[in-house]
Amino acid sequence: MVDHIGGKVVIVTGAAKGFGRLVCEKAAARGAKVVAADIDAAGLSEVAAAIPGALTVTADVTRLGDLQAAAAKAVEAFGAIDVIVNNAGIMPLGFYADHALGAEAWSRCIDINIKGVLNGIMAVHDQMIAQGRGQVINISSIYGNFPVAGAAVYGATKSAVTFLSEALRVESQGKIKVTTIRPTGVPATNLGSGVVNPAAIVGILGQNTASYLATMQALAGNEAPAGARDPESIAYAALEPQYIADAIIHAIDQPWGVSVSDITVRATGDGYIL
Repeated sequence: MVDHIGGKVVIVTGAAKGFGRLVCEKAAARGAKVVAADIDAAGLSEVAAAIPGALTVTADVTRLGDLQAAAAKAVEAFGAIDVIVNNAGIMPLGFYADHALGAEAWSRCIDINIKGVLNGIMAVHDQMIAQGRGQVINISSIYGNFPVAGAAVYGATKSAVTFLSEALRVESQGKIKVTTIRPTGVPATNLGSGVVNPAAIVGILGQNTASYLATMQALAGNEAPAGARDPESIAYAALEPQYIADAIIHAIDQPWGVSVSDITVRATGDGYIL
């Protein structure tokens, strides 16, 4: 099998944990030159210790200058930027009625989830065009597929990510490949820690809310049927982060002339309706 990852220079935002860290580890294991960017300096230290040769850059994705600096360091260290994975994001689910608690988190969500992706694109665009090729991978969500109760702001930001991606794809065909990854719920990423109102998850579950919550409680208590936690089972209920990271790696591992433009990965029995 031809390897299309080894030697590529890959920038990952939100690289200190979750999907971002896994992508860094998997890309480096395949021979990529990894540039890990995150606002979490302590987490980046762990990434540096785990991935010899990785370049780590403390960066706030809401600041264009930070990402431009990360891009400049990548070019200085490795001579190019082949891929950027705009992964950084937060998920402050909540109803409009929760605005007193949610306003600040929603504002930050807009800054990180929309401006952060836009800043990432702008930071690498000119370098990729000058090189004659590049790939932008943006992390959206199934929440961006359709508006539902409890996710007005988060869903809007992820819909915006899809718009940004598609506009870039149309503008840069034959120059920059664009991939949109739409994860479903992945409990182990800890995104749920930013939720404003836990009841707001109803929007992604609809009629499956009661059965989903029962399954999650059973999994937490190690009481769920074996199939619910086994990815080899059709009843697999809670997708592990590694499968999203594998989808991102798959999108990178393509010839320059082949673009995997849109990927959604689900646990077969997860119960999400979007």
